[in-house]
Amino acid sequence: MAMSVGGDGAEDKPLSDINTTPLVDVMLVLLIIFLIAVPVVLQSVKLKLPDVRYDPTTTKPENVLLSVTGDAERCNVYWGMSPVTSQELLDRAVEKLKVEIDRQGGEAAAQNNPDFELPEAHIRGDVNTPYRCIGGTIYTMQRAGFAKVGFISEPEPGANPRT
Repeated sequence: MAMSVGGDGAEDKPLSDINTTPLVDVMLVLLIIFLIAVPVVLQSVKLKLPDVRYDPTTTKPENVLLSVTGDAERCNVYWGMSPVTSQELLDRAVEKLKVEIDRQGGEAAAQNNPDFELPEAHIRGDVNTPYRCIGGTIYTMQRAGFAKVGFISEPEPGANPRT
C-alpha cells in the first residue's frame, strides 16, 4: 500500500481519494467463500427414480373405465362411452360400489375378509387435457369410495413389459 502526501512543489496536504485496495481485497475473499459455499448449499437428496416400464392392464368386469378430455374452458368425463357430469359421476360411482359390496356379501364380509376386492377406477386421459380435469375426476372417484384409482397409458413403441 502506498500513500501519497503530495510532492513536486505542491502543498503538503493529504489526498482525499478513497483507498479502494482493502475493499477489493475483501470482495475477492467473499467471492472465493461464495464459490466454495454455493455447491454445498445446492446439494439435493439422492434418489433413485423408478425405471419407466408398464404392466399390462388386467381389466375386470367390475372395474370402472373413465375417459377424460377437455380444454381450458370445459372438462368432459365419459363413463364407458356415455358422458357424465361431476354429480352423475359421483352418484354412479357410489351406486357401483354399493352393488359390488352387496354382490360379494355385504359390508360385514368386506370388513372381515382381507381378500375382499373393491372395483378399481381406470382413467384414460387425453394428453392435451388440463390437470384440473383429471384431478377433479380422481377426487370425485376417491370421494365416492374408490380406494384404487389408476391411469391407463400407451407404452412407447417397442417397449417390453417388466424390463
